[in-house]
Amino acid sequence: MSESGDSDAKPAIDFDTGVQFLPGVGPKKVELFGKLGVRTAGDLLWHVPRSLLDFSKVTPPSGLENDAPATVRGSVVDFDNRSLPGRRTLTSVLLGCPPLPGREGEIGYVRGVWFNQHWQFRKLQTAHERKSVVLMTGKPKFRSGYFEMSHPQWHPLDPDDVGEEGVGLLPKYPLTEGLKQPAVRRAAKAAAEALAPRVADPLGDGLRESLEVPTLGDALLGLHAPKRPEDFDAALRRLRLGDLFEFQTGLALRRRAWKTGPTAVPIETTAKVDARIRRLFPFRLTDGQNAAIEEIRGDLAAERPMHRLLQADVGAGKTVVALYAILAAVAAGTQAVLMAPTELLASQHWDTVESALGHSRVRRAVLTGKLTAKERRDTLAAIAAGEVDLVVGTQAVIQKDVSFAKLGVVVIDEQHKFGVAQRAHFSKSEGVAPHVLVMTATPIPRSLCLTQFGDLDLSLIRERPPGRQPVTTARVLTAVQRKKMWDFIRRQLDAGRQAYVVSPLVDGSDSDATGATQLFESLRRGELADRRVGLVHGQMDRDARNAVMDDFRVGELDAVVATTVIEVGVDVPNATVMVIEDAGRFGLSQLHQLRGRIGRGKHRSYCFLVSDAEATGGETASSASRLAVMEETDDGFLIAERDFELRGGGDVLGTRQSGETPLRFADIVRDRGLLTEARKAAFANVESAAIDTPEQAALKRLVLDRFGDLMDLPRSG
Repeated sequence: MSESGDSDAKPAIDFDTGVQFLPGVGPKKVELFGKLGVRTAGDLLWHVPRSLLDFSKVTPPSGLENDAPATVRGSVVDFDNRSLPGRRTLTSVLLGCPPLPGREGEIGYVRGVWFNQHWQFRKLQTAHERKSVVLMTGKPKFRSGYFEMSHPQWHPLDPDDVGEEGVGLLPKYPLTEGLKQPAVRRAAKAAAEALAPRVADPLGDGLRESLEVPTLGDALLGLHAPKRPEDFDAALRRLRLGDLFEFQTGLALRRRAWKTGPTAVPIETTAKVDARIRRLFPFRLTDGQNAAIEEIRGDLAAERPMHRLLQADVGAGKTVVALYAILAAVAAGTQAVLMAPTELLASQHWDTVESALGHSRVRRAVLTGKLTAKERRDTLAAIAAGEVDLVVGTQAVIQKDVSFAKLGVVVIDEQHKFGVAQRAHFSKSEGVAPHVLVMTATPIPRSLCLTQFGDLDLSLIRERPPGRQPVTTARVLTAVQRKKMWDFIRRQLDAGRQAYVVSPLVDGSDSDATGATQLFESLRRGELADRRVGLVHGQMDRDARNAVMDDFRVGELDAVVATTVIEVGVDVPNATVMVIEDAGRFGLSQLHQLRGRIGRGKHRSYCFLVSDAEATGGETASSASRLAVMEETDDGFLIAERDFELRGGGDVLGTRQSGETPLRFADIVRDRGLLTEARKAAFANVESAAIDTPEQAALKRLVLDRFGDLMDLPRSG
């Protein structure tokens, strides 16, 4: 067989036909397709192009207009790359554009220019050497006798890109080294034309009409062999919306299973119990906290288990609300669990619980992986016997050997670490399920909330407790600014205030970042030589770490150098200054969490984001964007949205322990509008029980196959 895969008798293309039998593939390219996970024609059908190059309309130079987007076609006749003042570069190309059919004699030139993109030069050089025909798209401006495009997109054409009718529409596929677009296009088009009409569509006619999408077969044809740009756009929408619809259907089924599954022990919170709990807190609760508590009290009083997400901005007091739910459970004679994703955070929660309940009669225990075998046995026995009212721990609390006498409430400090399946573990008790409250350390973007927590009811606390001060935030980029910063900090310390200095690492000896240990020694010898400075990080013994923070809390230390161990659970109202070294290494939400440690007292507070731009030749674009957001706002909900936009959706179910993201075609950052549409339709479809009809049996089976294990869905629906 030849490289093109031609033979005298070509086999009919079926879903399991080897990719080597498709046009343009042959045995030599099989391995390259295999690197993309494509081994059969059926695989290639689902190898979806990322975008569409629309070269169906090519404009001759004589037809160009200032600032009107256009595509021109020509060959590289000249190219250049030169240095400009200020370490800038200018790369340029001159295209010679031959006459289009019917426009003979109209030979013209169009120039393309790029600033600080010198890597374009080598690509242009290759296009010139190969005498490639080039398509260039941009907004032209007429200068010096011909049109010029600034920073245009350009695409060198392969001979296979040009058919009898010209270039037309070119799907753009994910590739691997050695494999080119024309080969994939030719094979994918053949696979789609043979197989797409035979693809079963899990959406019935009614759902397709309500969602306004084409059949799955038509969509696959529109992706691989589009006749119009609108066909491609509609096909992409079909796959992305279908992906999100199936995902949201899984969440809707999960929610229905909880509502119709095991009952919970109703926990009534009487006025007497309410007053007793509130007396434990030496402050008045905010309106936001009270509103969240009322929602939780309503859930707890029902026979159906609570499944609620509690969102709050930094410092808004979500832990107090969680403690209320825990104490309500204990007062009703049931047990409670507070679970955190790490031992460090679990120990911080334990300290908070001890502080709040130190004089109460609540029997409590900690359960983490650090317990000795005997300590664990004794603790498990006490929990099983009902001799422990409250357990604080890590995932150790959901191991198989942990048994509760009467579990009433579970509080999970989510921090995006636990997935749906981890939460669902607590619903598997014999006949009775506990009420579950999930907390988050920072506000969650709406799109992520509809996916990672789409099966939960939502409570929001937006307001902050009275007395919280605004925090002035500034970037420190130069040595001069750094000196002024330390002068200012010393004046703050002279006035009796205290400061945090945060580093991203414990030890920076093997990195280009400064570690906390090195920073501690440097400050003691330099900027804070005459001050009392402490050091705290996660590798220290817990007692030693607590001793340092206790000294800082009572004012025996002027400053503490720390890693992110101070990110949560630390409250020192007199600390008014925070310096975050190598701030560009932190995500936005983490920066917001850290900044939340100051502004807790009556004095104005200041946060300095240090980024050594002079030494590194300038900030990266992503780092500069994050730090600029921190300067602009202290609204955690807004910061969460911006962080989501900058970093993307990531693992949308929080299932780092359970596998990869379940979405195949959709992206919850890019497709936020589709997500809302899919959620509304999916939940309505499940709530109406249409999902249980014979017409939707294929859809339900597909959802259970895709998400059953991930979401702990009952196979019976």
